[in-house]
Amino acid sequence: MPRPLIPPIVTEQPALTELRHEVRAFLAEQIRAGAFVPHVDTWLTRWDRDFTRELGRRGWLGMVVPPEYGGQGRSYLERFVVTEELLVVGAPVAAHWIAERQIGPSLMRYGTEEQKQAFLPGISRGEIVFGIGMSEPDSGSDLASVRTRAERVDGGWRLTGTKVWTSGAHEADGFFALARSAPLDPAHRHDGLSQFIVDLHAPEIEIRPIISMGGDHHFNEVHLGGVVIPDERVLGQIGDGWSQVTSELGFERSGPERFLSTFQLLAAAASAMNEGSLPLDAGLGRHVARVAALHHMSFAISSALEEQTESDAGGPGASAASGAVDVDTAAAAVKVLGTTEEGDITDYVDTLTASGWPRGDELFSLLEAAILQRPGFTLRGGTNEILRGVIARGLGLR
Repeated sequence: MPRPLIPPIVTEQPALTELRHEVRAFLAEQIRAGAFVPHVDTWLTRWDRDFTRELGRRGWLGMVVPPEYGGQGRSYLERFVVTEELLVVGAPVAAHWIAERQIGPSLMRYGTEEQKQAFLPGISRGEIVFGIGMSEPDSGSDLASVRTRAERVDGGWRLTGTKVWTSGAHEADGFFALARSAPLDPAHRHDGLSQFIVDLHAPEIEIRPIISMGGDHHFNEVHLGGVVIPDERVLGQIGDGWSQVTSELGFERSGPERFLSTFQLLAAAASAMNEGSLPLDAGLGRHVARVAALHHMSFAISSALEEQTESDAGGPGASAASGAVDVDTAAAAVKVLGTTEEGDITDYVDTLTASGWPRGDELFSLLEAAILQRPGFTLRGGTNEILRGVIARGLGLR
């Protein structure tokens, strides 16, 4: 019998609701003060280091990082509430998103004491920016096909190869690079992979921009030209890269950014209906219901991830987490359903405004940006076609 696809629904406790209202009030104040203009897909497209540092000052970064490493020692559910509120209003969160979402938890799980002390405090203050070096040219979503090589040298490893679609590499201080540290065995393709903490300011690294069709620069190609990574910057164990990467993907695929990238567009359409500039349409209710369902699914997975983390540490969640749910499969389901809904919202508002909408109007600007970003929703973090296979295997269907 396969484990349940989605963990049991979790009720938001009063303390979480209080935190939600606190974050919401701060963001409303920031918007009134003109600190940022709400937008779509802001966890990829909107960088603001000052805003990120302000979140760090308020204790809303590094929330699950223990205090001894500069974090807040709070729960994954508290972190979920903060990140969801940031996304709902379209705040500029790209500068800290990857570091806070998956780099921090990976360092806590696999990092050495020195690595934790070196990076976690800066991540929690919003001062260190990270990217992820997984995808490669011609590899698609097949991470086992990576060709970046890690060659053993005196005191470390020499990395040679190219990573692509690296979000924010031109702004980042470092990234986690997945590389092949042992020759490929076709019968065991997932073996022989390792992760390395790479300084993106190293002279042997060339970062080449990938300009989107709208003229924006979010993605990059990162060429590793023989950069030497010292042994103390190996993440986890040599050869364990595959298991480490797949554990990170639960954080990457299940969060609220997988269904809220176009929420600001839906909210603007609802406001236009309320004001009478758009006719009332029953489709609005369908999309609100879908987003609400995805919220509950994602919130439940955050609870399961917290239990899983406690289980790894032998904490109070150990018995609850053991065998309770296949988090990787659940995360893949949220990613497939959520990113599909983000695109559906874009198509829905596009249809509503097809008779014409004044250029420069807020709704038009949000729609235009959403249409340009739409092709990436179901690609990044693993294509939905690949993730359907992950779900099928998790359910024992293949």
